[in-house]
Amino acid sequence: KSMGASGALIFRLYLVQVMVLALLGIAIGLALGASIPFVVAATAGDLIPVPAVLDVYASPLILAAAYGVLTTLAFAVWPLARAREVPPTSLFRDLVAPERRFPRPAYIVAVVLCLAALAALAVFTADRPLFALWFIAGSTAVFLVLRLAAVGIMALAARISVRSASTRLALANLYRPGAPTPAVILSLGLGLTLLTTVSLIDGNLRGELAHDLPERAPSFFFVDIQSDQAAAFEKLVTSTPGVTKFERVPMLRGRIVAVKGVPADQVTPTPDAAWALRGDRGITYAAAMPESSRLVSGTWWPADYQGPLLVSFDDELAKGLGLKLGDNLTVNILGREFVARLANTRQVDWQSLGINFVMVFSPGQLEAAPHSELATVTMDEAGEGQLERNVVTHFPNVTSVRIKQALAQITLILTQFSLAIRAIGSVTLVSGVLVLAGAMAAGFRARLRDAVILKVLGATRWQILGIYMREYLVLGLTTALIAAAAGTVAAYVIITQMMNLPWHFLPETLGFTVLLATFVTIVLGLVGTWGALSASGARGLRAQ
Repeated sequence: KSMGASGALIFRLYLVQVMVLALLGIAIGLALGASIPFVVAATAGDLIPVPAVLDVYASPLILAAAYGVLTTLAFAVWPLARAREVPPTSLFRDLVAPERRFPRPAYIVAVVLCLAALAALAVFTADRPLFALWFIAGSTAVFLVLRLAAVGIMALAARISVRSASTRLALANLYRPGAPTPAVILSLGLGLTLLTTVSLIDGNLRGELAHDLPERAPSFFFVDIQSDQAAAFEKLVTSTPGVTKFERVPMLRGRIVAVKGVPADQVTPTPDAAWALRGDRGITYAAAMPESSRLVSGTWWPADYQGPLLVSFDDELAKGLGLKLGDNLTVNILGREFVARLANTRQVDWQSLGINFVMVFSPGQLEAAPHSELATVTMDEAGEGQLERNVVTHFPNVTSVRIKQALAQITLILTQFSLAIRAIGSVTLVSGVLVLAGAMAAGFRARLRDAVILKVLGATRWQILGIYMREYLVLGLTTALIAAAAGTVAAYVIITQMMNLPWHFLPETLGFTVLLATFVTIVLGLVGTWGALSASGARGLRAQ
């Protein structure tokens, strides 16, 4: 500007530089991303349960490149537009006392459009757009919380009065012009919030699968019990030592072909209910309501009911299909269509792992239909092997499923899935660490100037180091506590509201988060300021 360049020229010049660097980074990232699947398949192929079809797919690479370009523009336009407004006469004063300037309206609109394009890209390319939308809303909320927390911490540090000169200087570094407080809290906070959320969800799911579910789940599921075998099968099982509970219900297969008279292929259900219209479903009939169900609406039919066919439906699924009490539901069973009226809806406790069905019909018409029976057995673990051998010997057509083995397999799959999610979360955290390192590097000259002034005033290297350690300790600890609180809230909502599982507080997970954030902040802070600590006072003054 001092040499006559216009603000627009300066903006274009530096935007071109930023975009060239960004395109180089995107190209490197695409090359790595395209090659890593081949490396993983060659080194850890046996750990992948589904065989991968290895190839270089264009659409994911194009999508990744679009994310890279839009992200660069969204985060580069604002600071470059602000730099355009800095008058040459105030440049040096801006280094120590920066003024808050907003870009011109055109640049603000450009940033908003880039952010909106990023959000739209995430939503419309996701398999579940609604989930992506909630993720964006949650990330935005966490970002705002962290930003407000940074402002609050800086304001609080400015009001705290302590006797120790070193502590006063450490607190002053939190709110001085150009302080790294917002950058540290935002960069580390987002990654740590994600990791905390994933870790708490994973811990709750593991606890549910490893401890809670096995305690209340039956020992066996037995399927394909023929009607003429049912009495003999029940006698064999109940006479086995150690059996404490036996439950048997009829089981048929049926497919929903019409909802309120509308063919199933013309019904528009909610995404969570669409699966009910695809393929056959297990159904049953019963005189009494299943133990693991709670009536939500309507009334249950009498035990001796013999009238027109009625059906009880899962409440959430009924809402997803647009069903209300009195509506008709047409189900095809063994090639014959049955029309049933919705008599009531239930909330089903699927976590009991007992016998549960989405659709339970009234007895009468379906009793004469050919069907098999399904049974559950709860017993002492010591006798499970003997019971399974007896069933195989006397009823070779009956299939047994040992629940604990199934849960162990699910836990193994969940462990592998959790590892993958943690790896993705770690990428977010590493990105935050890189942003933090960049912020520390950008503030090196200010750190150097501060260190030189303190040395000239008589401070030793260890005293300056103590000041910086106090500053980074407060920053890291505060960031960790905020991330732990935000991650706990997010995990609680997902576990209790989306998964309908009981919540367990995991203090060890939160403790690890706090220690990790504090350690990373202190280490990066000291690495970024070590050069300033080593500078001599005379050389530093000449450099200034």
